[in-house]
Amino acid sequence: MAPEHSANPLKLGVLISGSGTNLQAIIDAIGRGELAAEIRIVISNRADAYGLERARKAGIRTLVIDHRKFPSRQDFDRRLAAELRAADVELVVLAGFMRLLSSVMLQAFPNRIMNIHPALLPSFPGLHVQKAAVDYGVRFAGCTVFFVTEGVDDGPIIIQAAVPVYPQDSEETLSARILAQEHRIYPRAIALFQQGRLEVSGRRVLIKGLQAPRDPPVLINPPLTES
Repeated sequence: MAPEHSANPLKLGVLISGSGTNLQAIIDAIGRGELAAEIRIVISNRADAYGLERARKAGIRTLVIDHRKFPSRQDFDRRLAAELRAADVELVVLAGFMRLLSSVMLQAFPNRIMNIHPALLPSFPGLHVQKAAVDYGVRFAGCTVFFVTEGVDDGPIIIQAAVPVYPQDSEETLSARILAQEHRIYPRAIALFQQGRLEVSGRRVLIKGLQAPRDPPVLINPPLTES
């Protein structure tokens, strides 16, 4: 649960394994003044992750911790937690981090680890979910930011974005449409945390001060009328 609203920037630790496009979206949101946060450290389990270069270009401290050098997942997580604590991190953000976290990390940062998944959870957890959505024939797909728990992609949901799926879509075209929305909703979820507006109640994340619109939009695919 986030602290009460503070004017002080939220101290972030970002974990990556790959290209780091969501890391870049967070860096850009901070640069535009849309997110009151400071990335204290970016940690990757892969030395060749391009996200490390993105962080270096932004003047952010980076660290590589190779998970293969540890005898167990718990030992790796103890090192992760130690480095994040040393950097005085308040919120841990997983941005394409391809490792499941153990109870060691979850206990070190309870309700303070966020992740993003390219599907509308609880549908399509796990890997290759955009292909699964296309193959299943769903009319909508999307992305989800959630608090990490010990299960796979099953933590309390913070924010979601939905996108239409068209008959001509491939895994690649749907992935690109979803990724554009990931870059929008991840900074928003972090901002809500920084503002102290998130409260975890069982499976639900309550957002303080959120008002439902009087006439909420309705998404229908295919549309009821054709142009």
